[in-house]
Amino acid sequence: METAPGAAPIIVTALFGAEDFAWLDGLRRRYFPPERNVVPAHCTLFHHLAPELGAELKQRLRMATRGVRAPQAQVAGVLDLGGGVAFRIESEALSAIREDLAEAFAPMLVPQDRAGWRAHVTVQNKVARPEAKALLEELRTGFERRPLRIVGLASWWYRGGPWEAHSRHMFA
Repeated sequence: METAPGAAPIIVTALFGAEDFAWLDGLRRRYFPPERNVVPAHCTLFHHLAPELGAELKQRLRMATRGVRAPQAQVAGVLDLGGGVAFRIESEALSAIREDLAEAFAPMLVPQDRAGWRAHVTVQNKVARPEAKALLEELRTGFERRPLRIVGLASWWYRGGPWEAHSRHMFA
């Protein structure tokens, strides 16, 4: 069983291609309250896995990515988060990977990860409603679906601040 000193929950995210990451993270840096923006742009697959799942998680992420073609994905819409805005992500292949992992870890999932998954990238959160509505309107104006490169999966230790790398797994 693998755990880190002062073990913490593990987060699982999708990794974006460099160009897409630069675009999404640029928007996040521009619109996310700076004092709350402690992690770069990401798409979360799981918010809280038990630290004792670390070794098995690495193995399962390795199996999901090694020699596997990167999943097709699209930025498919703009989501209203109430106090923020996100881009909705569509990817059947990424959803299937997440579903397989959720099935494997089902008894240990927290309610947030047991609930339905809505793939997205948050670019603004925890702002006043008028500010969120303004950005929502801005991003929806002229929005067009666009391809999104998913290049890998990563896991991170969550200790309350910036995430600490746990593992990184790249698609073929």
